Amino acid sequence: MEFCSSPLHHCPMAKRWFFLLLLVTVLDIKGIVSDSTYSIGVGSYDITGPAADVNMMGYANAEQIASGIHFRLKARAFIVAKPKGNRVVFVNLDACMASQLVTIKLLERLKSRYGDLYNEKNVAISGIHTHGGPGGYLQYVVYIITSLGFVKQSFDVIVDGIERSIIEAHENLQPGDIFVNKGELLNANINRSPSAYLNNPSEERSLYKYDVDKEMTSLKFVQDKWGAVGSFNWFATHGTSMSRTNSLISGDNKGAAARFMEDWAQLKGYPKGNNGISPGRARTRPNGLQRRVSLIIPQPHKNVHELRLLASSFLPSGGRNLESSEDISQQVRNNLGGKPKFVSAFCQSNCGDVSPNVLGAFCIDTGLPCDFNHSTCNGKNELCYSRGPGYPDEFESTRIIGERQFTKAVELFNTASELVKEKIDYRQTYLDFSKLEITLHSSDGGREVVRTCPAALGFAFGAGTTDGPGMFDFKQGDVKGNPFWNFVRNVLKEPSKEQVACHQPKPILLDNGEMDIPYKWAPAILPIQILRIGQVVILCVPGEFTTMAGRRLRDAVREVLTSNGDGEFDSGVHIVIAGLSNTYSQYVTTFEEYQIQRYEGASTLYGPHTLSAYIQEFKKLASALLTGKSVESKLEPPDLSDKQISLLPPVILDTTPLGVNFGDISTDIPENSTFQPGDTVTATFWSACPRNDLLTKSTFSLVELLVSSGSSAWSPVYDDDDFSLRFKWSRPSIFSSESYATLEWRIPEQVVAGVYRFRHLGASKSLLGKISHFTGTSRAFVVVSK
Repeated sequence: MEFCSSPLHHCPMAKRWFFLLLLVTVLDIKGIVSDSTYSIGVGSYDITGPAADVNMMGYANAEQIASGIHFRLKARAFIVAKPKGNRVVFVNLDACMASQLVTIKLLERLKSRYGDLYNEKNVAISGIHTHGGPGGYLQYVVYIITSLGFVKQSFDVIVDGIERSIIEAHENLQPGDIFVNKGELLNANINRSPSAYLNNPSEERSLYKYDVDKEMTSLKFVQDKWGAVGSFNWFATHGTSMSRTNSLISGDNKGAAARFMEDWAQLKGYPKGNNGISPGRARTRPNGLQRRVSLIIPQPHKNVHELRLLASSFLPSGGRNLESSEDISQQVRNNLGGKPKFVSAFCQSNCGDVSPNVLGAFCIDTGLPCDFNHSTCNGKNELCYSRGPGYPDEFESTRIIGERQFTKAVELFNTASELVKEKIDYRQTYLDFSKLEITLHSSDGGREVVRTCPAALGFAFGAGTTDGPGMFDFKQGDVKGNPFWNFVRNVLKEPSKEQVACHQPKPILLDNGEMDIPYKWAPAILPIQILRIGQVVILCVPGEFTTMAGRRLRDAVREVLTSNGDGEFDSGVHIVIAGLSNTYSQYVTTFEEYQIQRYEGASTLYGPHTLSAYIQEFKKLASALLTGKSVESKLEPPDLSDKQISLLPPVILDTTPLGVNFGDISTDIPENSTFQPGDTVTATFWSACPRNDLLTKSTFSLVELLVSSGSSAWSPVYDDDDFSLRFKWSRPSIFSSESYATLEWRIPEQVVAGVYRFRHLGASKSLLGKISHFTGTSRAFVVVSK
């Protein structure tokens, strides 16, 4: 072979090698110096609170006490940052709403860990509004009456989980891009107060095809290194697919949608390098339940007789103590080996008058539709209930509405092509909504100065909604009140003439904004916040805006952002409302809807001009965002942590009958049982109170699969974070120190045939306060494929 020794321009072969080497070098540098728009990080963490004894937050039903887990709750966070520039944090919370005290304590922790990097201006926390999570974590009296005051365990697990989700997102920051998409979802929400909506001007209503917002807005997060790592989706529908009698901790339809999409992503191999199998979640048809798939699952058995013989050799293990709490960390989770996990969140928007119970409201005594204006049945609000698409099965309704949101989100994820780009910015301020002046402008150029009022709740608040009716003789649409309840109200606090006039036409049932014994009953100082990520603008509001209220707010902000003509924002700006953010102040209706005084109007705390106040102040924030001006506030919300009262009795001790161990079977699966997909398998164990250890990032229940016929090794394949497996806890009587745990598994359609068993895990408390962890298993049983 002859080598060329002439200069480079005389050697064609050398030239080709030189330019090839140059190309490789450029491409390599390009991989190091990323062209990506942002640094992106996502994270999530378990926030499942006490699954026993604690009142659920949302329906204000004192009898709705947690007694098990439908599936676990999570905090899901994303961080978007510009290199050496601004950054924002958004946390979606599987909880009824954000809490001012949670926000205060979280920000203290973030400051301690990161200095001023994360603060009240660039961190937003939004609740999905599930009515199936433990209460007691808010600081104002009116929101913790039914939970018997403050519940520290509920509070701590939420603060811890939010912090851990942000830490995970921060540590996973990588160069990447964001894509935005939006689309119409038609069968997942209806208006539950149409009579109030119809009081809005007809010319305004004619601008919209529907009386609820049908648009879902989706952000797709893609890292250069790992590919797609997350999807956050905003859509307005209440977290009330699970009813006011449900006692299992549940993320409701939005939590379910998040579970389904994270399972789907793992099956699809997101993030890049995830094999999607070990032990993945998958969505199955036709019933949509999840399944677990493990690398070590054997091939399906065809000889059912052999399986039955094999199962008969595995009897209940009997309860036994575990050496330490470390032994209980047996949740079925995928070890990604340092890779980020896919995080999907389904965020709340302007859901104030929006129900997921799409079949409508009917009288439970006659089956006829409820009264249109008052949602009563023969004058009684207690008989009027709305129906979800899975009626009468609330679990099925939850699955269906969750799956519909999930399906639309996957469609938007797969077709997202609009790149989010340009600035990251934010503005935030605190306002005293008890006395805010608003200047109203009329179409003829006139001006009128009005103000908001100290918080108060109307009579229709006591009526509840068609998703969860109230009690006694209250009804929606009440603008008069009655003498008896006026007398009861006045015993607590009689409103002044000025307060009554300010709230007209709302008849005041509870003057909670002027009540401060033993401490404040309602908030006055509220945060409002705007996060900007390129052409996506998130309006973080501390309440539940109705459909039309949300539309007016979005339009007002859009007008400000697009009015200056410099091209920074145009008609393509995406404006979404993140409801129930940073604190909670109930509802916001339009002025016209307020006049009708349905539940939402009666729960608009600060009077008829509340929405006008929000619009005025958000326009100021939007203007500051556009011009680059800072916004400062001399106000800050109170920290009432040292004033909290808790009347929830502690766990004294757990016991079992003589000769029985914790974890022993109480009611086993019948001997030689064989099941198939669609069947429900149930077993009950002697247990202890779940408040002794929340088993965060662990599980109270497992379905285990026998690995092979030649061994006694079992693989966990389903846990209490699965939609198909329910953990139910109970006492034989209210004051009993004994308790039971019932595991209930609805077998998914695509289950692998084999030998299975239940395992229960828990923690007991002795009279001296010692916590001991235990476990026990059921008899084995056979599952065959259809």
